[in-house]
Amino acid sequence: MLLAQRVQERVGDEHVADFRRDGAVCIRSLLNADELLMLRDGIAANLAAPSPRAKIASRPDDPGRFFEDFCNWQHVPAYRKVIEDSPLALAAQRLMGSRSVRLYHDHLLVKEPGTRQRTPWHQDQPYYNIEGEQTVSMWIAIDPVPRESTLEFVAGSHRGPWLMPRGFMDHEAKWFPEGSLADLPDIESDRDAFRIIGWPVEPGDVVCFHMLALHGAAGFAGPGRRRVFSVRFLGDDVRHAPRRWVTSPEFPGLADELPAGAPMAHALFPKLVG
Repeated sequence: MLLAQRVQERVGDEHVADFRRDGAVCIRSLLNADELLMLRDGIAANLAAPSPRAKIASRPDDPGRFFEDFCNWQHVPAYRKVIEDSPLALAAQRLMGSRSVRLYHDHLLVKEPGTRQRTPWHQDQPYYNIEGEQTVSMWIAIDPVPRESTLEFVAGSHRGPWLMPRGFMDHEAKWFPEGSLADLPDIESDRDAFRIIGWPVEPGDVVCFHMLALHGAAGFAGPGRRRVFSVRFLGDDVRHAPRRWVTSPEFPGLADELPAGAPMAHALFPKLVG
């Protein structure tokens, strides 16, 4: 099946409307078996040789383990092939309503069985060096994930405001200065006060969300591990926003090559569509 045809069949007007209203949507069976196999191979290679950006995002006493790594598409051929040759970028174009689509970065998230560590509620965009409305992250499940362990969202939170980004482990404000942004509400203590959405997912399903959408996830009891490969895409209106602090992920030296306010036209962010 041609990529454009697959996107036409899998990403309907209702998906676009849900994405724009809620800031998140689940697209079922967007990736096929061959693409999933490539991602499994890529994840195995990534885990065997983590980058210097890799980190353990769970505490030493956690009976499981939460592993993350970033920005490996240039070094893991399977990642690059899926990013460039699958329907992901065309689906991103449709959801964002953008003429062009650039890759921002990839992100591997693996929770081993028994992991207690939550992915705390947060927005992604405040950690980044970008500004703009046309953004989408794609959270791709390589393993089945039940509803209680899946990624959840506060519907409509992508409309703002920006909220204070904090370290997942120490809860410190390492990005924006303390007090410069409002803190996140305590969502877990009063879940009924928010419209929380999420979906159980099977391999090949793709959860798509705006980079300002509030999201989080519980730990993962198992069985097996929860392997997720996430890809971030940028649209026409996104501009470079250099920070005085280290962003997550960091792009060392980029501020010397790409001025503030410039489109993200750089080899680190290849154009995939348009």
